[in-house]
Amino acid sequence: MLTYKVLLVDDEEEVMDVIEHRICWKQMGFEVVGKAQNGVKALEISEKMQPDVVITDIKMPYMDGLELARNLKQDNPDVRILILTGFDEFEYAKEAVHLEIEEYILKPVNANELSDCLKRLKDVLDKEREEKLNIRKLEQYYTDSLPVLQTNFFCSLIEGRITEGEIRKFMGAYRISLPGPYFCCAVLHISENHVPDNMTPLLLSVSVQREAQERFQGKWDCRYFTYLGNIIMLVNLEGESGITRLTDECDRFCKWADRFFGAVVTIGIGKACEDLPSLRYSYEGAREAVSYRVIYGAGRSINIADIAPKGQELSMQPEDIDMNGVFKAIHIGVREDIERAVLSLVGELKDNAKTITQHNFTVMEIVGHLYRFCGNNYMKFEEHTGEIRNAYEEIPRMDKAALSAWLVGVALSISDELKNARNSSLRYLISEAKNIVRDRYGDAGLSLDTVCSGLGVSNSYFSSVFKKEAGIPFITYLTDYRMQQAVRLILETNEKSYEIAEHVGYEDANYFSYVFKRKYGMSPSKYRTEHIGK
Repeated sequence: MLTYKVLLVDDEEEVMDVIEHRICWKQMGFEVVGKAQNGVKALEISEKMQPDVVITDIKMPYMDGLELARNLKQDNPDVRILILTGFDEFEYAKEAVHLEIEEYILKPVNANELSDCLKRLKDVLDKEREEKLNIRKLEQYYTDSLPVLQTNFFCSLIEGRITEGEIRKFMGAYRISLPGPYFCCAVLHISENHVPDNMTPLLLSVSVQREAQERFQGKWDCRYFTYLGNIIMLVNLEGESGITRLTDECDRFCKWADRFFGAVVTIGIGKACEDLPSLRYSYEGAREAVSYRVIYGAGRSINIADIAPKGQELSMQPEDIDMNGVFKAIHIGVREDIERAVLSLVGELKDNAKTITQHNFTVMEIVGHLYRFCGNNYMKFEEHTGEIRNAYEEIPRMDKAALSAWLVGVALSISDELKNARNSSLRYLISEAKNIVRDRYGDAGLSLDTVCSGLGVSNSYFSSVFKKEAGIPFITYLTDYRMQQAVRLILETNEKSYEIAEHVGYEDANYFSYVFKRKYGMSPSKYRTEHIGK
């Protein structure tokens, strides 16, 4: 049987002794754990023993019973207090109803009356304890369920199935913190074609998520969950500029995962947004970025803001016609993927169209989606329709083969224009980088970081596209350009080596000489001697 703890308080010790010895405490479910002759001492004992019941006199030195009750209730609101009071104090004691005194017992104390009082109190305490235990079980069950509830919330959030008004309500209920003020979504895709020995794809995914949490902890405030076979990372950002640092950090993680696990991890990063409902668009961008691994290579991070041509945005489509497969293939630009996506779309159209009216209406929606896609990406739809001049009239009359061929042609034409726009954007990016080198090669602080910061792109993306376009890494290009300028100064001026070093961006003359010799096979002074005399 559960035993409740009792503290006796009275300035007359013989009164406490009488109470202690005349009541069958253990039999009634109580235990006297302490006695005090004044309120101050009672508070000390109460703090240590945490009694369930305090039986106290009113008149005591230093602190009377009512003041003691007030202090006890402040520290432990659940404590039950029985007041012992003389007849002349009874009305005074009853005025203190706000103290929630359980019982008032007149002196001299009658053992039977006190026993009856304790029995009633025991029933109340037992009932309250049972209710609390039930609540605790529910709270524990709720706590155990929170990871599942949180994951369901995150999935609904990136799917756009929660209204703005519901988001904060669910976050409070599920104990989720997303402080922002900016947010972005990253998709971690793990290749199932490169699973290490003695590992399953699921085990590899769990391991990668755990390592990502450990490596990013303290650097990024993230929430992780699994969705459609990928690891999703929701990131709180202090500002939009943080997306570039995040991209580089993710790129380093991908390379580390390859070395440590032998896992090929590609991380797609969506655009930053200022409100939680917009995370659905960030997720769409991150998922789109992952698909570009067929172009830029797997095992790296890909920022959608880096690969989308300037002035172009990935368009969101209505949910009634699922054009995402076609648009995804158009963005990637692989002919086989475009043909496969179009044939799948046309096949679905034929399977689902029950009447000619329904068929024609659906075809018109497809044409409308293509028209809006071009408009959203700053293109003219009419320039991609071939010999068709009035698509809304001529397309519905096409049979399945003709419709498929026309859609493939339109998709390929749109894809080519997008590709040209990307290539133009890349050429512009490389050209701007070279212009920065030409204008600032003498700045010792010029580096890959400063150039990327000025261009507003991530290091990993810039390094990849620069090497692909220029044929050499950016740092090599910068060093070669500085050496070319150094040769010009050697041949055209009488400046000393340390002066030339400063002019071409080297603060350390010895290091300049080392780099020059590694490039030309001789020191700057010897180069001048051999070439000026010729």
